[in-house]
Amino acid sequence: MSTNITTQPDTNRPLGSTSSPWVTGGKKPPASRLRGGRRRSIPHLLLGALLVVVCVGVFLVVSLDSGNREPVVALARPVTVGQVLTAQDLKQVNVAVDPGVSVVDAGQAASVVGKTMSTSLSAGALLTPDAVGNGGFPAAGQALAALSLKSGQFPPEVAPGSHVSVVFVPGQTGAAVASVPTADPSSVWPAVVTSVTSPPNQQITVISVQLGEAAARQIAAVPAGQLSVVMVSGGGH
Repeated sequence: MSTNITTQPDTNRPLGSTSSPWVTGGKKPPASRLRGGRRRSIPHLLLGALLVVVCVGVFLVVSLDSGNREPVVALARPVTVGQVLTAQDLKQVNVAVDPGVSVVDAGQAASVVGKTMSTSLSAGALLTPDAVGNGGFPAAGQALAALSLKSGQFPPEVAPGSHVSVVFVPGQTGAAVASVPTADPSSVWPAVVTSVTSPPNQQITVISVQLGEAAARQIAAVPAGQLSVVMVSGGGH
């Protein structure tokens, strides 16, 4: 007696399905499923490329700017007109200098040590050849005048480098009144203070000022006690 066994296919399992692992055999999904992911990654690639370009541009700008800098001489502390420069007054800085600006190269710093300042400069200012006297002090066309002043005839804040106005003040009644030989009817002379000293055992202060030669001669002709000093802003009269 023989028995025939017939196997029927499972009609409940979709034969055409490709989502089951046994169909794909563990292989990657078809390429059609990756196309959308690739499209979504393109903006990120563009953004990355843009960031690289920006970084390169910034690097080039900084490199070019640094390449234009040169070592020059600047002031490490304030100096005043008439002051003799020392090595401690100077420092080296690296700056981008316009071709039309005259500066002192750092390699020439030793050449200005011992020279006399012809103007007053603040700390950090670049030293220029014009600021240093080439010859003696004062400069050509300038002169120094000494003012013997009592308390109340000058501001106590006056110091070397201060811009001042020297004012003629007529003497008191009974005192000799000077006749000031000046073309300026106001009898006021702009000047720059070069030194302030107080002689020992004396109730006066001697203030030396730099101003034009003609004005210095006029001030020297005024009797003591008939001059006062007014402190003004830089460049003021």
